[in-house]
Amino acid sequence: MTKNLVIVESPAKAKTIEKFLGQDFTVKSCFGHIRDLAKGDDAIDVKNNFKPHYEVSADKKAIVAELKKLSDKADIIWLASDEDREGEAISWHLSEVLGLDDAKTKRIVFHEITKPAILRAIENPRKIDKHLVDAQQARRVLDRLVGFELSPILWKKIKGNLSAGRVQSVSVKLIVEREREINNFNSSFAYKVTAQFNVGGKTMNAELPKRFDVIEKAEAFLEQCNGAIFSIKNLEVKPAKKSPAPPFTTSTLQQEASRKLSFSVAQTMQVAQKLYEAGLITYMRTDSVNLSELALNTARTQVTKQYGAEYAQTRKYTTKSASAQEAHEAIRPTDFENITVDIGKQEQRLYELIWKRALASQMADAQIERTIATIGISTVNEDLTATGEVLKFEGFLKVYLESNDDESDDENSSMLPPLKIGENLLLKQMEAIQRFSKPAARYTEASLVKKLEELGIGRPSTYAPTISTIQKRGYVLKEDREGKERQINIITLANNKVSKEVKAEKYGYEKSKLFPSDIGMIVTDFLSKHFENIMDYNFTATVEKEFDEVANGQLQWNKMIETFYIPFSADVKKTSDTAERQSGERMLGVDPATGKNVYVKVGRYGPFAQLGEGTEDEKPKYGKLRTGQLVESISLEDAIELFKMPRIVGEFEGKEMKASIGKFGPYIVHDNKFYSIPKPDDAYSVDTDRSIEIIEAKRIVEANKLIRAFAEDENLKLLNGRWGPYIGYGKNNFKIPKDRQANLDTLTFEECMKIVGPIKAEVPKKAATKKTTGKKVAPKKVAAKKTAAKKTAAKK
Repeated sequence: MTKNLVIVESPAKAKTIEKFLGQDFTVKSCFGHIRDLAKGDDAIDVKNNFKPHYEVSADKKAIVAELKKLSDKADIIWLASDEDREGEAISWHLSEVLGLDDAKTKRIVFHEITKPAILRAIENPRKIDKHLVDAQQARRVLDRLVGFELSPILWKKIKGNLSAGRVQSVSVKLIVEREREINNFNSSFAYKVTAQFNVGGKTMNAELPKRFDVIEKAEAFLEQCNGAIFSIKNLEVKPAKKSPAPPFTTSTLQQEASRKLSFSVAQTMQVAQKLYEAGLITYMRTDSVNLSELALNTARTQVTKQYGAEYAQTRKYTTKSASAQEAHEAIRPTDFENITVDIGKQEQRLYELIWKRALASQMADAQIERTIATIGISTVNEDLTATGEVLKFEGFLKVYLESNDDESDDENSSMLPPLKIGENLLLKQMEAIQRFSKPAARYTEASLVKKLEELGIGRPSTYAPTISTIQKRGYVLKEDREGKERQINIITLANNKVSKEVKAEKYGYEKSKLFPSDIGMIVTDFLSKHFENIMDYNFTATVEKEFDEVANGQLQWNKMIETFYIPFSADVKKTSDTAERQSGERMLGVDPATGKNVYVKVGRYGPFAQLGEGTEDEKPKYGKLRTGQLVESISLEDAIELFKMPRIVGEFEGKEMKASIGKFGPYIVHDNKFYSIPKPDDAYSVDTDRSIEIIEAKRIVEANKLIRAFAEDENLKLLNGRWGPYIGYGKNNFKIPKDRQANLDTLTFEECMKIVGPIKAEVPKKAATKKTTGKKVAPKKVAAKKTAAKKTAAKK
């Protein structure tokens, strides 16, 4: 008989905890949530205080049965799911589904999976906090209502398979607004003047604080400086200091792992979860920067031991956010003496980041001496400025320096050589370079998390799934984009001579940035127009605050939902009845060569351009939009370029190969056969050699697929597919009866045609003109069943 049953969410967590408890304890995993809202429209009874209807998923029934059996025999059941609202809800669902006796059920929480923490939790159990459960339940119910009521409207008014969500939709809106801000940005330029001086054999950089708006003024300034005497006019030395950043919260960990390790937010959380379950770090979903007294003391001991007492400085950080509730401590190592971990390369990299950040937060300030040198110019009433820093004491910089998202290309201050007031300087070179202003940077996953946190949208547990969801839905693309080239003017003063030149400059290169898709922009515009509250940043943040109030017992969860739902459901009905259908279609103008209209729109397979109306007599021409082109901003000229297909790419086996683009994507035509062009290749750039590779690769696949052809009828083939052998006739597939699959060599033409049945008469006429959807069709059993299926579909 099990004396003590401990239930946690994951097997890894169970394995770690089991090591710390004696033989009287059995630790089992429930593998996350054991039940969730029912699928379909019956999940929430909106007429009965929004009562949720939960059901145990099919894959969890065996787990529930095992836990039920063990809990019935146990003296005490310890519910040890994570300490946040999600974890509290898991414990509540376990209690409800397993029918646990309240008298022998205890809830325990801990911030880290270490033996002292687990034993301390066992000594200090509590009851399930229903307020925390209600807060999680409120979030789940509200998000289900929003998703289930908005998504059908998107299907009806835009296109099928779209979804909307309370947090995901405003996240996409942020990215859409930033993209439009960038596209509408009018770049201006100015001339920045820099100078390099030779001081004691070392180069010192300086710059002119002002900028010139036209090249003539910049050139005139350099001409005035030709032959001038440059001297140190003033030296200003200021002491300065840098302080360490606080230890990680969930959002700052996601941001810093993105900057320093190039991790996605989802990857960061997956790796952090492994570290937590292995007992190496504290709980990773938190918005607190606080460290426990034990952590403060052990960090100080480690700093003193490793770097010396002068590097140690105990700091107590406080969380600025009033809503901080996910945990009581920042993310830190459970043991500061562990500098390395032996569970994987990615885990080591993230652990090291957490260790350095936490330890550095308990170290002394870096002491800096900042020098500003003012350089006078004898021929003009302007001064140059040179700045430099000297690191007098490393402090926390010995361990860690926080990164940022600033994309400016200004150089960091460097050390200045020894200087004296009145000292003359030898000019090596002075330049006036044309510099262009930049728009706001596109979001990375890290900077989007930062923005969501600033706006109060979402919580530590929601950032990663939200950013993953908007990418999976196709609303947002995470991509690298090649830069463009532009000409810049450079004026140089060197060797007492002023010269001018024009150079090419690369700009606009993007790495791992978030771009909105066309469908993401259309959905955002539609929702913003018809559901202002859902898409309002302040409203979304207010909802988060109300969740916090529910968690604190200050607000009843179903009353909160009611206040939201009544006006929301009215907007849903109004929009469903009155809103016009949206396609994002634009008519760009008329093609000068053909006189036909040019359109851009979003179709089933993505955005494309269309030349002509499309009639029975004439098929329109299509061109898929290229990477970086958007339906709302592409020009007529760029769209016309998309129709310059087919393109002859070379010859193979004495016949032309042509690259083209259709509604279903790019392809190559050779000998009247079609070959899809796989990504990352495209129809505009695929060359002769690559086209041959694509053709030959498809032939190998086809050769392996073909078992036998029949001379009596070229439409009939015996083929091998992923579900076994089948008969192909034209574009239709038919299953071979099991009793004939064993010996295919004896399968005659007459037997095959009997299986094909009456469809034979239709194929020769329609094979060439029949439109296909591009989908792979699973083998059909018999023609009669195929006909029956069509009738059923027609009834629907």
